Amino acid sequence: MTIFEKKKIERETFRKLRDKNSFSQRENVEKNVKIYVDSFIKEYKNIRYMAIYWPLKNEVDIRSLKGRISLALPKCKNKKEMLFYPWDENPLIKDSEGILSPNNSFSLSYEQISMIFVPCLSVDKNLIRLGYGGGYFDKLRRDKNWRNVPCIGVLTSNCVSKTPLTRAEWDIPLSGFITEKEIFV
Repeated sequence: MTIFEKKKIERETFRKLRDKNSFSQRENVEKNVKIYVDSFIKEYKNIRYMAIYWPLKNEVDIRSLKGRISLALPKCKNKKEMLFYPWDENPLIKDSEGILSPNNSFSLSYEQISMIFVPCLSVDKNLIRLGYGGGYFDKLRRDKNWRNVPCIGVLTSNCVSKTPLTRAEWDIPLSGFITEKEIFV
């Protein structure tokens, strides 16, 4: 069985588990993200943008961070490229993947981002993330400068894999993850 076939099976398994999550579970993950962000802000005074994501079906929604800190959202481009843009008051538009994103002309550099929060279908204790398979986050983080920006997975505890996930050579471990039960950073 190839890596792609193994990952496809893992995606199906964890998508089903994620779809069983309750609103309360997702809400409690969001609370833990806020706790972590508050502690990060207290520890580091020079906070720049925090990059989050626009939630898709049953992903934990952390958009409530808006107003507390400066946020950035990703925008996917046609060539499998993703960059972050400030989330301001302008209306959002759909990117090349059909996900709402800022309609700004300038992207942020790795120097302007203090932290990246990324949705996960699953993550294991080795901090290997299972996403949708587009490779956007891994491609961005191949650059060592982006890899130095802390990248935290966001998911519910039932989607944390008890066994190591299939890892491809291009998979870059996260810096940690947050669930409703733990802040593993």
